[in-house]
Amino acid sequence: MSEAHLPATGSIKVVKPKKAAKLVEQVARDTEDPRVETSRLLIALDIDGTLILEDESLSPGVVDAVEHAHRAGHEVMVATGRSWEGTRGILRVLGIAPEFAVCSNGAVVLKRIEGDELLYERWHVETFDPREVLQQLRDHLPDARYMVELADGQRLYTEPLADWNLTRARRVTFEELGAQPVCRVVVVSPDQGEQDFVELVSRIGLHHVSYAVGWTAWLDIAPLGVDKSTGLERVRTALGIDPAHVLVMGDGRNDVGMFRWALDHGGRAVAMAQGPQEVRDAAGETTTSVQAGGVAEVLRRL
Repeated sequence: MSEAHLPATGSIKVVKPKKAAKLVEQVARDTEDPRVETSRLLIALDIDGTLILEDESLSPGVVDAVEHAHRAGHEVMVATGRSWEGTRGILRVLGIAPEFAVCSNGAVVLKRIEGDELLYERWHVETFDPREVLQQLRDHLPDARYMVELADGQRLYTEPLADWNLTRARRVTFEELGAQPVCRVVVVSPDQGEQDFVELVSRIGLHHVSYAVGWTAWLDIAPLGVDKSTGLERVRTALGIDPAHVLVMGDGRNDVGMFRWALDHGGRAVAMAQGPQEVRDAAGETTTSVQAGGVAEVLRRL
């Protein structure tokens, strides 16, 4: 690295924060020596509570950290419960166009179409018949809000909710939700607390599906045996990356499956500090919170 970037040996030079950040970035660039062989990692990042905060702002330092990981030769992608409609914009803000994206908690895997940075096709889709589970839930949660995602990506919902991205979604009756196979069901009960909702869902006893309860009274339902790990295993195989060369990061109950998948194959699973205790227990390690830049802290060390 050129000595022009640094003050004279033994001296201290105080600079403005912006200049200091540029200096740190220059040091990082200079240490990324292409002559040093590193194992290519598949890095899968959850979005909500991991890459972004509740107000949709980015976790501190995450854009630069993702760029750093890319320059080091790693494949950085997202593995999220969001539909593709809610995922595309996050990739744009991060400045990445990974070959694959795992959406809808593993039920949908998208593949980038060669030649267009953010044009993707639905490469693998899992579906199930939602009628039985929808009726079970409605019997216990008549006032909840319901949404389903169809195989082609279209979303149908009963009542709007401020947290939902309803771009190109269509409002329908409850009966219409189960008229055809779906890859995902979302149920939100705004009037219930998280723990009460967890206990209620446990008592209902949902069968023949996979499900995870979110931070609030939010339930994500996927086809039986499907979670983020099943989508990621398809991606890992397609990319030819060694099972031990996997790093996954997340904060929610829907991340536990990919944590176990990574650890079972000798990879790394990192939980965010603000996640529930059961999620942190399932991970191999814990980083700082999303507010404190936990993802950036891990990626910068690669």
